[in-house]
Amino acid sequence: MTEPYGIGSATYDAAGGINGIRQLVDDFYTIMDESEESQDIRKMHPEDLEVSKDKLACFLSGWMGGEALYQEKYGSINIPGAHSFLKIGEKERDMWMLCMAKALGKQDYADDLRRYLFEQLFQPAEKIRQVSEARHANQ
Repeated sequence: MTEPYGIGSATYDAAGGINGIRQLVDDFYTIMDESEESQDIRKMHPEDLEVSKDKLACFLSGWMGGEALYQEKYGSINIPGAHSFLKIGEKERDMWMLCMAKALGKQDYADDLRRYLFEQLFQPAEKIRQVSEARHANQ
């Protein structure tokens, strides 16, 4: 019997392990890079996306129940805190989520995995927005 998503390594395994996650991340950043509608969030990233790609793939590996690659390579992370220097509101959150939805759609994932990941990824995206807006409220 296969474990449900979110239990053990079930999500990681269903996403194709680190190779599947790296493909998702590559597609995500290609969509962000090429889409006119996401240029506001693209500008928040460095011109060279290789480190950003690696950090997101390493984070998602552990987040999905695989190896804790981010911690091994970059140390511990507080996702909302790491993004709090950026001004991220609903518009930016939604741009990020749209890029991710399109990237998820390009993967050979089961529909329920796509839905699960989209719903789960909304939670940290929303928390990032909340922390950013609180930090920048008086600026």
